[in-house]
Amino acid sequence: MNANFLQTPIDYLKGVGPNRASLLKKELGIHTFQDLLNLFPNRYLDRTQYYKIGQLQQTNAEVQIVGKITHIKTVEQKRGKRLVATFIDETGSIELVWFRGQKWIRENLKLNVPYVIFGKTNYFNGSFSMPHPEMELLEAHEKSIRSAMQPVYPSTEKLANSGITNRVINGLMQQLFLESKNNFAETLSKPLLEQLKLASKKEALFNIHFPKSQVHLARAQYRLKFEELFYIQLQLIRKNLIHKSKIKGFTFDKIGHNFNTFFNEHLPFELTNAQKRVIKEIRNDLGSNAQMNRLLQGDVGSGKTIVALMSMLIALDNGFQACLMAPTEILSVQHYNGLLELCKNLNTSIELLTGSTKTSKRREIHEKLENGELDILIGTHALLEEKVKFKNLGLAIVDEQHRFGVEQRSKLWHKGSPSGEVGGAIPPHILVMTATPIPRTLAMSVYGDLDISVIDELPPGRKDIKTVHRFDANRLKVFRFIKDEILTGRQVYIVYPLIQESETMDYKDLMDGYESIVREFPLPEFQVSIVHGQMKPADKEYEMNRFIKGETQIMVATTVIEVGVNVPNASVMIIESAERFGLSQLHQLRGRVGRGAEQSYCILMTGHKLSADAKTRLETMVRTSDGFEIAEVDLKLRGPGDLMGTQQSGVLNLRIADIVKDSEILKIARSYAMQTLKADPNLTAEENIPIKNTYAQLVKYRNIWNYIS
Repeated sequence: MNANFLQTPIDYLKGVGPNRASLLKKELGIHTFQDLLNLFPNRYLDRTQYYKIGQLQQTNAEVQIVGKITHIKTVEQKRGKRLVATFIDETGSIELVWFRGQKWIRENLKLNVPYVIFGKTNYFNGSFSMPHPEMELLEAHEKSIRSAMQPVYPSTEKLANSGITNRVINGLMQQLFLESKNNFAETLSKPLLEQLKLASKKEALFNIHFPKSQVHLARAQYRLKFEELFYIQLQLIRKNLIHKSKIKGFTFDKIGHNFNTFFNEHLPFELTNAQKRVIKEIRNDLGSNAQMNRLLQGDVGSGKTIVALMSMLIALDNGFQACLMAPTEILSVQHYNGLLELCKNLNTSIELLTGSTKTSKRREIHEKLENGELDILIGTHALLEEKVKFKNLGLAIVDEQHRFGVEQRSKLWHKGSPSGEVGGAIPPHILVMTATPIPRTLAMSVYGDLDISVIDELPPGRKDIKTVHRFDANRLKVFRFIKDEILTGRQVYIVYPLIQESETMDYKDLMDGYESIVREFPLPEFQVSIVHGQMKPADKEYEMNRFIKGETQIMVATTVIEVGVNVPNASVMIIESAERFGLSQLHQLRGRVGRGAEQSYCILMTGHKLSADAKTRLETMVRTSDGFEIAEVDLKLRGPGDLMGTQQSGVLNLRIADIVKDSEILKIARSYAMQTLKADPNLTAEENIPIKNTYAQLVKYRNIWNYIS
């Protein structure tokens, strides 16, 4: 079937017409035959077959089973109760669960009588359950009429109200298969199909829409998920390879005086193996004559700053300048002070440029940058201003990259040496750093076009932060503990949630909390700072600085404590209403302490009423301080959409795959995409023609950035 048939506007399908067409476009984004073909069912109603409990698969299809109830019990849970019945057949047992209407259900259930149950199964910890099943006595069931496995398509209220029901969409799908005679071109190569024993494209499309059985359906789902992930990875890896071959970078082949002097004489501590490995990866990139495009991930305190500095020193050794851009003023000041301290014995000039740099100072910085007297510039978005021109920028480092848009990064690109000077307009090397651990599956998809380095060990001598969960009832004990810590000279953060919808309520909580703390820790013995979103920036800055200088012992704040505020003397982090924070937020907040040599503590305070997810989050925090493990749990709890936040182009618009549930398929797809491109970079081999054609179609009609919305 030629690709043009699939690009036919949906208006031309028999049974659609102009009104339906405009609704399908608006509501489901269906503009062409291809879009309709790729509208995959959400679930299936399978009334054809009776399953044995022992045969159940982990698909989310609905199934029907014949068996009987042997036991009924009521289970207490946080909110109310649930009714649980044990349902068995000769191959095993499954739990039936009801959260509503329990009294009526309990009175009407008969024990040890054959029933037919129908519903969606959940699989957890090795066993299946079925919430709120449809139930019918076998005797009555045998007298009624049943139809086959029915697909249930995504829909909206508007479609349903306009008479475009599931049955109508099903009819349109049948019409499409009639007109196309199910003659769809293969999109993967023969070797791939054979090695992975995949269903053909025709077979997969037919069985995803009209499955004959669960087995046919599982095969079709696997094939289509693999294909979707394979092409995303193919695009990302190809982009990376083209980047490396086409986009020239400055070749930094000298490791000279700056780097060696620092490494041999001024390293404040022995580098960890992870730091050594990452520096080696960066050195290889910088020496390769292609532009570096690398993401450096490392948990709070893993020593990214040293790696950043050593990379900048390589640029300096090769006669180039370097810059480091951070999202906030506090963070850039911190980087500046940190680097000044590290470079105090080197002959390097470092300056800081932020929104509050005075005009006279700005002029001086602009001049020194352009005439090359300035080696390293650190700053906020101020670095992106038109006026900021480098003589020869060789390396740009971006900290906490998810706070910057793609546009801002591309501005940095163009700060390389101006055309006509050294080598024309060659972009600087780019190193992006983040302290937010990104789970591997997400990193592979969202940052698949960057090379990734990970610092996965903390410097020796860093003590693990002791994390505990305490209920509100233990508050007095917690206060006593804080007093003891303050008396030994330590400082304490107390953080309250701030959620936009209930800002007034949160503000009240914060003020109530603040008042009770001031009562408990009175002047003049104790000084308490407060920082929240409704304060003027200057007042916030003032309070923050008092805490940083050690003039106040307690900082009461909403989550405006910026990423990266560094107060080595603060050893206790108390998080109020911890159940209202996400996992990554909790982990970020915990990283505010434990920056000095003293033992640090994180105390998670909550009420007694906790949801199952909140419990999982708190247990995870108490159990581990490994940012990557925490990010994996977070991904499972929240799904990829929420995890990256709205600013990040990171929500994958996938049609059938799910990068959390299908992470195994994702890994396989990535490795096969790699192999394919390594063996045949331009996809010109005979066997790869289907891949080349599909790839060209995809790039034409659906770019990778449509997947990554």
